[in-house]
Amino acid sequence: MNGALVPGLKLDRAALDRARTSRDARFDGRFFIAVLSTKIYCRPICPAPTCRPENIRYYATASAAAEAGFRPCLRCRPEAAPASPAWLGASAVVRRALRLIEEGALDDASVSELALRLGIGSRHLRRLFVKHVGASPIAVAQTRRLHFAKRLIDETNLAMTEVALASGYSSVRRFNAAFRASYRRTPSDLRRRRRGSVASPDDGIVLRLAFRPPYDWSGLMQYLAARAVAGIERIDNRGYARTIEVDGKPAAIAVRYAADINAVEFGIHGAPAAALFNLVSRARRMFDLSLDPASLAQAFDSDRLLAPLVKRYPGMRIPGAWDGFECAVRAVLGDGSPTAEQALVSRLVRHSGERIRTSTLSCGALTHLFPGPAAIATADLKGAGLAASRIRSLKDLAEAVLDGRVDFTSPADELVAALVQSAWLDQSTAQYVALRAQGEPDAFPAGHPVLLRSMAAMAIGGAGAQKRRGAVTPAGNTAEGWRPWRSYAALLLWRADAEHTEALVSELRATGSARTAAAERPGPLWPLAPAS
Repeated sequence: MNGALVPGLKLDRAALDRARTSRDARFDGRFFIAVLSTKIYCRPICPAPTCRPENIRYYATASAAAEAGFRPCLRCRPEAAPASPAWLGASAVVRRALRLIEEGALDDASVSELALRLGIGSRHLRRLFVKHVGASPIAVAQTRRLHFAKRLIDETNLAMTEVALASGYSSVRRFNAAFRASYRRTPSDLRRRRRGSVASPDDGIVLRLAFRPPYDWSGLMQYLAARAVAGIERIDNRGYARTIEVDGKPAAIAVRYAADINAVEFGIHGAPAAALFNLVSRARRMFDLSLDPASLAQAFDSDRLLAPLVKRYPGMRIPGAWDGFECAVRAVLGDGSPTAEQALVSRLVRHSGERIRTSTLSCGALTHLFPGPAAIATADLKGAGLAASRIRSLKDLAEAVLDGRVDFTSPADELVAALVQSAWLDQSTAQYVALRAQGEPDAFPAGHPVLLRSMAAMAIGGAGAQKRRGAVTPAGNTAEGWRPWRSYAALLLWRADAEHTEALVSELRATGSARTAAAERPGPLWPLAPAS
């Protein structure tokens, strides 16, 4: 029936037909088109001639189309489509499973082993995947490997052995067989079809990671620049760059905004091929590239407080963190203040971070690695210029990570509970860590003073807030109405608070009372100073 909903999609057949025939880019990555006559699946923006409606099938994911027996289109490249947030519309178990699969959980393990990690049976896991994703876990993993390999073939000069390893294949023979089955061509044939040039080996590996516009790159850079630590990070007009550690060795990444193609260019230098997929997944999470801004705007459309803010800050993203432990350390040292965080983390890096030879990475001003949990647990931090209470907190955090009590790959609610119980973080700080370290869309640091101030300033008041000990605290039902997007609600309020603070300080400067106001009013969590 023409008006019937397609399984796994919120759009009916008629709406999908209109999106297909118009080649509307807003639907790119939201669904895939499969053609019965050619057995090929495409993106909605594919330039190929349209087919007769009776020969068309729609699928919510590329994995579902692949499992149904269709192969990827070589013209529109489904592997390059903007990703959809794995958590959206799925159960908590499926969200966790998708994250684990992204991290390679099925590269060397079975579905039964994955189900065991999730605490459920393998049959139940398959049923959940079919319901929420439209494909089995193994089909999702296989499609993920093939798509990533195809991108490496098209966008890099890596040898096929390295492409196979990077994509999670244990042997080149299995890699070649999978490609012939899916593309009806060998990997070498596909590379010969490639058009255009790619980065030379000296430039490292550069991949294009697509996003759905709008994307507030300047706002994201402002946030990160306020916390950037010299030696491990660099933010300038070229973009964002930092040192990372891969398999115990130094490496570097660089991210550049490419607005003309709705993508960021992700450069990797010094990392082995086998680590590439994990690095790309972390980059997508750090820069929140899978968000659908239209879904966010729709979620807050009827909210009198947030709807105007979504329009004021279009394309805002979660400013993620590269490493969970590093994010937690920054939260402990910063205590909500970007200035304090930048100063204290810089001291810690100079004191305990491993110094690297710049010639190793050809990365200029990037000179140190951030100290890991083992380094902090064993280091004598008395000479780092940190207060004794902060040193104890850092030691407790490092030991909790080393003995497994805190696991940054665990579900957000479990991570928050572990940080509170084992690392002695307060609930609000633990929620902030989940927001940035995991890109958790529903974390909400309700007790953060800047957030409380923002909600009061935006005149929630009345039934939406309570006066307690002189502070304004949001009523539970206010934040509950923002689920499952509470992280974005918090970010919007932080952003509005920063704008309000800037306007207030500018006004007070004229009267000479800005210094007094700054002393009484905490600094904004999202500074508006432009990135240098």
